[in-house]
Amino acid sequence: MTSIETDLAAALNASPNAYFIVGPELKFVWANPAYLAVTQRTAAELIGTPVFEAFDAGPGLEGPESSRRLRASFEKVFATGARNDIPVLHYAIPLPGPDGTLAYEDRYWSVIHTPLLRDGVVEHVLQYAIDITELENLRRSATLEAAAPALHAIDAIVGGALLSGARSVQADNARLETERQGLMDLFMQAPGFVAVLTGPDHVFQIHNSAYAQLIGHRDISGKPIGEALPEVQGQGYFEFLDSVYATGEPYEGRASRVQLQRTPDAPLESRFLDFIYQPIRDARGAVAGIFVQGHDVTGTVRSAERQKLMIDELNHRVKNTLATVQSIAVQTARSHVDPATFAEGFQARLMALSHTHNLLTRSHWEGADLGAILEHETEAHGSHRVTLNGPPVALEPAAALSLGMIFHELATNAAKYGALSAPAGRVLVDWSVANQTRPVLTLTWREIGGPPVAPPERRGFGSRLIERNVRHDLAGAVKLDYASDGFNAEFSVPLDRERSS
Repeated sequence: MTSIETDLAAALNASPNAYFIVGPELKFVWANPAYLAVTQRTAAELIGTPVFEAFDAGPGLEGPESSRRLRASFEKVFATGARNDIPVLHYAIPLPGPDGTLAYEDRYWSVIHTPLLRDGVVEHVLQYAIDITELENLRRSATLEAAAPALHAIDAIVGGALLSGARSVQADNARLETERQGLMDLFMQAPGFVAVLTGPDHVFQIHNSAYAQLIGHRDISGKPIGEALPEVQGQGYFEFLDSVYATGEPYEGRASRVQLQRTPDAPLESRFLDFIYQPIRDARGAVAGIFVQGHDVTGTVRSAERQKLMIDELNHRVKNTLATVQSIAVQTARSHVDPATFAEGFQARLMALSHTHNLLTRSHWEGADLGAILEHETEAHGSHRVTLNGPPVALEPAAALSLGMIFHELATNAAKYGALSAPAGRVLVDWSVANQTRPVLTLTWREIGGPPVAPPERRGFGSRLIERNVRHDLAGAVKLDYASDGFNAEFSVPLDRERSS
């Protein structure tokens, strides 16, 4: 304790006026002899005891309201750091009678609450209470019309004018308190997060519900930000606060990424914030604190990221599709000199590509089922003539497009030259997946009951497309067998391209 604090304590102890000090929990931490005398209590009885447990304003109708006003005054000083006065407070106190039992005695007080700060933070509140019971009783005793002139004289002698002024101030305070409470309600219910930090260590003085939700409803009141939000250390935000406090210049952030721990045992979670740090100045113009206001825009940022990803993916797919269409056009033109047959073949291949696109669109381009692709490409030849046998196999978009084109070529060749060109001809398609650790699709296309088959004299577009797609696009292997009793094709395709490579 400094010499100034020692001298102040001695002066308060010697004062004939009643003083006491409370901490944030509204418990007595000190009372001077004058206060102990007026309340007829001892220091041992009061120190460490809650104020409203020792003095509850009595059982009358006004008691609860008087207690509420006194509590609100204490809380306002702790919250704002500013002095608060109650000009007239009707507050009965229990006093011991001759037999030792406590009885309530009606009292009126004029109360002054003064903040005691340490490092810019309200640590305690000092109450100075003046007993004005006699003045109030004199004023109240003149209730008859005839006694009114005497009342005015008494007021002039004993300070009635002062009481009248005090009541006017009290009415103004009540109005201001109502307005303050309305502003506090707006503050607490604001849709964006709001907080008030005080002092160079940025101590949380108050914060609203949206801020509490952002940080996982932690107990941060009265704590410096470094202690309240330790995981934010090193992310730049403490430095921004220091700069605002030192320079008085506000700082604004847009879609700023911050890592927060929303619950005690949870991992760090990325959030994106729009916010502003606004300096709060005292009466002298010095920066006393920082007003924090902003919005959690994580959902908006994530949506923008997804949209960009979708546009990039769409651009990639469109380019790939155009390249595929260009290749189909060039290869079809080489195989068809006649414009009519070129148009027919080109249109059929575009339709096959379109069918696979439809399947992928239904799954939001997450993939397509192998069996569904085969059904699409062979259904025009009759389901009774094409037998499909195999388990469900989910194909990635690139594999689905390549296999769709391959199955179209196989079905077209079967209809023109193979088993599906004869009334009794059939196609049997069997597939399976081996090695679940590194899955490989094995598929056999077998034609029976058709005309005799002979190897082609030259490799057509269909053969080249099949071999190129399997080996280059699918990183697999294919064997085409033109047996006399029917065409056969055997495919081996890895389903996990990343792991196989």
